[in-house]
Amino acid sequence: MRAVPITVTALAAAFLLTACGGGDDSASGDGESKASAASGTACAAGDLTMAAGAVNAAPAAGDTGNVTVTVTNGGKACTLDGFPKVELEADGTTVAVPHDEGAQAQPLPLAEQGGASFTITYVRGEEGGSSLAVKTVAYGLPDASATESLDWSYGAVALKDGDKPDASVSAFQVAGD
Repeated sequence: MRAVPITVTALAAAFLLTACGGGDDSASGDGESKASAASGTACAAGDLTMAAGAVNAAPAAGDTGNVTVTVTNGGKACTLDGFPKVELEADGTTVAVPHDEGAQAQPLPLAEQGGASFTITYVRGEEGGSSLAVKTVAYGLPDASATESLDWSYGAVALKDGDKPDASVSAFQVAGD
């Protein structure tokens, strides 16, 4: 009688390893990971809709705020890979937001009509001080020229090291995580 649970467990483990490509996520010869190859191709900007979602605005100078951007795939299954491109625009100046130093981008398979998100985290600066008076945020896929934009109404963004925004962008993650 014990042979049945062991056999069932062994079969389930073998099935899971087969379904997941044997657990080998090493890069293939063309630099594309097996996760990316399994889901088809890299996501195309034209197939995705991006929209600002939940906002936890920083209430005062020195406070931290977050803006979540949701991504919905209107095309075939694809893979998001890398960090989103985010730029703050203020009075003719455009400044790139660096990715979160503690985050590591992983290929994220995105099903048709599937969703993902990323978060822009910022420190609010003093109005009129050595801050960036942000008017608009442009965001999009890594290395994409096409972007969406959002009117920024969450206050000035603090600067660090003189000219860099005290802000970061997270890697793509499954929506709702």
